[in-house]
Amino acid sequence: MNDIVSYLFNTNAIRFCEENKPFWYTSGKIGPYFINTHFVYGDEEDAVNLLSYIDEALANHETLPKKVFEKVYKQYQENEIYKNVINIMKKYIEENVDMNSIDYISGGERRDWFFSNMLAYLFKKPHISIYKDLSAVVSDSNFEETKKAENIEGKKVLHIADLITVASSYIRAWIPAIENLGAKVVASCVVVDRMQGGKERIEEKGVKSLSLVQVDKSLFKEALKLNIINENQEKMLEGFFENPDETMRNFLIEHPEFIENALNADEKTKKRAKLLVEQDLYNLNKI
Repeated sequence: MNDIVSYLFNTNAIRFCEENKPFWYTSGKIGPYFINTHFVYGDEEDAVNLLSYIDEALANHETLPKKVFEKVYKQYQENEIYKNVINIMKKYIEENVDMNSIDYISGGERRDWFFSNMLAYLFKKPHISIYKDLSAVVSDSNFEETKKAENIEGKKVLHIADLITVASSYIRAWIPAIENLGAKVVASCVVVDRMQGGKERIEEKGVKSLSLVQVDKSLFKEALKLNIINENQEKMLEGFFENPDETMRNFLIEHPEFIENALNADEKTKKRAKLLVEQDLYNLNKI
């Protein structure tokens, strides 16, 4: 899996913060790394362009899968990083899942489709595109025909995704959408597992959970070895891995200027900093 790790670093799919400058997350919390797994589609620009294309295509759920497939197929032919990631993922799945027992491959709106469409084609399995409203359409493996998904009683599904964190999308949408069709998600494979409990949550639902890369201490040591981070950054990352809230709370206590600077920064940063303060996300009012 070292190749995947190098692709994640080379494409900035995993970015570590500068020393004492954690990233602001949408939730209003802060953390020492950011993950955009879909950047291994080739680079950030290609990935952002495909997301924009998907957003435009979402107007018609039945024509979208073919449009997306045509894009990812072209990228697979032309981009070495993306092709290698897909091929590594395919081999890993073959080693861990009996693909003869799998009837469908599924992927959820939107970033899952960067990976699920190509793998459905390579495995010659029909593809279920699941939307955030829990509706779904089924395409043949060549994406020539797509129709509204109907009852597929007793069928087994492999779900492909870019990332798993706490598995909220799986629990809220992907697993129920497949169950609504009478089928069952029996396995999941993601590029990156953030190791925040998602694997355990879906395994409780009877889903075998696979991932190419785990965001853990071994990944941080690899980044240190490659001089991507220094020892102080590694220390923060390891603390965050063990206890994210406590580590970031201690950082904010030690660096009171961090929030103050953010409240005087650009609008996006200011909005996130206000969330942290107003909701007291790190119990700073108890100091």
